Amino acid sequence: QVQLVESGGGSVQSGGSLRLSCAVSNYPYYRYSMGWFRQAPGKEREGVAAIDNYGTTTYVNSVKGRFTISQDNAKKMLYLQMNSLKPEDTAMYYCAAALSFVVTTDALAYAYWGQGTQVTVSS
Repeated sequence: QVQLVESGGGSVQSGGSLRLSCAVSNYPYYRYSMGWFRQAPGKEREGVAAIDNYGTTTYVNSVKGRFTISQDNAKKMLYLQMNSLKPEDTAMYYCAAALSFVVTTDALAYAYWGQGTQVTVSS
């Protein structure tokens, strides 16, 4: 059974930083893309960033220049470094694993999801 376990969420003030981690196990498709998503209360789930096996990345416009997605395939870990956080970044953050080589933040490409980690940014 594929398992994705996020950690690293918390509460920070505006301008602060957090690093989210996602431990991946039993996922047989490590060459496929992985991504981070978020969902704020009352809002739809939003793709934040994605990365493929070659390190190609894509980001939603609202986080470009502030967030960095990375991975350690040997350790089977996915990361999201979040800097210059804003109150509008407040959300539950999820990591996800795709069944596709395409680097995309489209949730339809993702088959496996973690339980999420909460990020709260206060002004």
